[in-house]
Amino acid sequence: MDELPLDQVRTLLAVVDEGTFDAAAAALHVTPSAVSQRVKALEQRTGRVLLMRTKPVRATESGQVVVRFARQLARLERDARAELGMADGMGPVRLPIAVNADSLATWFLPALSRVPQDPPVCFELHREDESHTTALLREGQVMAAVTSSPDPVAGCTVRRLGLARYLPVASPAFAARYLTGALAQDLQEVPTIVFDRKDDLQDAFVRTLARRPRGGAGPVRHHMPTSEGFRDAVVAGLGWGLVPEPQAAPLVRSGELVLLAPRRPMDVPLYWQQWKLDSPVLSAVADVIAAAAAEALR
Repeated sequence: MDELPLDQVRTLLAVVDEGTFDAAAAALHVTPSAVSQRVKALEQRTGRVLLMRTKPVRATESGQVVVRFARQLARLERDARAELGMADGMGPVRLPIAVNADSLATWFLPALSRVPQDPPVCFELHREDESHTTALLREGQVMAAVTSSPDPVAGCTVRRLGLARYLPVASPAFAARYLTGALAQDLQEVPTIVFDRKDDLQDAFVRTLARRPRGGAGPVRHHMPTSEGFRDAVVAGLGWGLVPEPQAAPLVRSGELVLLAPRRPMDVPLYWQQWKLDSPVLSAVADVIAAAAAEALR
């Protein structure tokens, strides 16, 4: 009774990926009743509740362990079949990766274009803040992630990529209107651009500037959930913000933005974490990402 039946494990993964029992049944070419029975049997075997029956279905903490195992098993099976010359009809390799929006908007996508396409690889990108991408690794949703955490998730390896530099900038009109006194004090009161509610970068910059362990940027915060939208909001004068150097530097040179603290950039360390799998495809992607990061990051 200790073994995990592979058909039940694969069924659980299908339910998590497809979001519903009906959709999983269609993907597996079985009835919804068969899907439900397999999941219930697996829960009985493990003695744990593995799924939260929400819409979409979500894995519990115990279910995440099984999901990770299922993804790793599928990856290893595909690699073994390829080495045995049994790859015909297997379809493209699916590779889920978590990455932050600023990397997506600057260096990450050109890096993916360098990945060899033999066998063909389908990239499934999950956009998440770099301080939260490791959560997707723990949940088994992705096999690799760009993250700001050097601490490896259980079952993962870590490779340092470099420093992503951010420049504190604002439009000339905004600076002339709002930033007339001590910068550290002004930034605690004036409108700020943030990516979303998880974005702590502007607050961290203000705390560093003010040399305070608490506090942060002002209470008026405009949420711009894309890297390009964030940059454009700063250019438009809605607020100040920390913009990735590759996006900010040309705008500073053209005069569309001004540097608020020329000698105080914010550097965010980035790392590549991936599952400990002897997978040729995953290794090839990791090598390409590391090489591209060496060119693009500090």
